[in-house]
Amino acid sequence: MAGIIPLGARGEASETVEFKHTLTAHHLELPPVYSTPDMIRLMETAAFRALQPYCEADEITVGTSINIQHRAASGIGSQVKAEAVLESFDGRFYTLRVTARDEMQEIGRGTCRRQCSEVLGEDEERE
Repeated sequence: MAGIIPLGARGEASETVEFKHTLTAHHLELPPVYSTPDMIRLMETAAFRALQPYCEADEITVGTSINIQHRAASGIGSQVKAEAVLESFDGRFYTLRVTARDEMQEIGRGTCRRQCSEVLGEDEERE
């Protein structure tokens, strides 16, 4: 890591819900609402963006665990915004509080844990 990541570091990600983000896209009998996996993807993107500016050029952070509640439905055309805020670091894992909102309300919340990992080149091998 280039330096200490300050508690409170923030990241955001947003998208407009399209058919491809809905439950119906996965199974035609399900309703056309924003899927939990897509909400989690957006939250993980926000968490990545909160930490990545502090990484060295050959480092990224990777997700290690999630604990998410999907609390409300959002339909096609909704604007969904995820935010991640760094809450703690235990020497190995970063814990971020994540939320997702649409124009009306909070639709999800929870925590994501990430750790720093070195990016290996194509000619390098993992031991």
